[in-house]
Amino acid sequence: MTEQQVQARTRRKPRSLAQELVTVLTERIRSGQLKRGDKLPTESQIMAEEGVSRTVVREAISRLQAAGQVETRHGIGTFVLDAPATGGFRIDPATVVTLREVLAVLELRIALEIESAGLAAQRRSDEQLVGMRAALDELNEGAAHATDAVSADFQFHLRIAQASGNHYFADIINHLGTSIIPRTRLNSARLAHDDQAHYMSRLMHEHEAIYEAIARQDSEGAKMAMRMHLSNSRERLRQAHEEAEAQGV
Repeated sequence: MTEQQVQARTRRKPRSLAQELVTVLTERIRSGQLKRGDKLPTESQIMAEEGVSRTVVREAISRLQAAGQVETRHGIGTFVLDAPATGGFRIDPATVVTLREVLAVLELRIALEIESAGLAAQRRSDEQLVGMRAALDELNEGAAHATDAVSADFQFHLRIAQASGNHYFADIINHLGTSIIPRTRLNSARLAHDDQAHYMSRLMHEHEAIYEAIARQDSEGAKMAMRMHLSNSRERLRQAHEEAEAQGV
């Protein structure tokens, strides 16, 4: 890409850029340029080729994961899957854009992740706990510097699901991708009438409580901490949803 093209693209909204990148990568898969089992280019390669930010690349990959076109094997890379069967269950992250839809995803997560956290506390390995800590440290570091921490937030929840010992929990979280993180769709701090620093501080303490319960293998404590974390998010967004409806938004 020329410098002028890159500058023009960087002025576009990340969400629309992500959808454009999804279209580009999907066409490569459909045309056979990328075949089943092929490894996608690295984030850095895609950034250089398409002139987009890392956030845009990660959002696009998340959408492809949710569509069942690729899977990410952590520490290895992202690989092309078979074309998804039509008519099966799927949630398209591109449609999770309204408060009502984000609330619906949160309700689904509450049903899944409370039990997942309890099982993770019982079954997690020391190695899996190290992985959770690494994701949490990255999340906290991003929050401290006001940088994009959505990917780390997603990784923390995914690693808990993986530690549950039941691959279906991880499969569903992977399927949903980063659309499970409300602030990828909405300005959650603004909707909660909170400043960003205080909002992120509260999230950090909620995540730490989950991690600590899993670390000490306290199944009930992990379930309680996860319930509190997700219920708090739901309550903040529910209030915002009611206010928006009252205002006719």
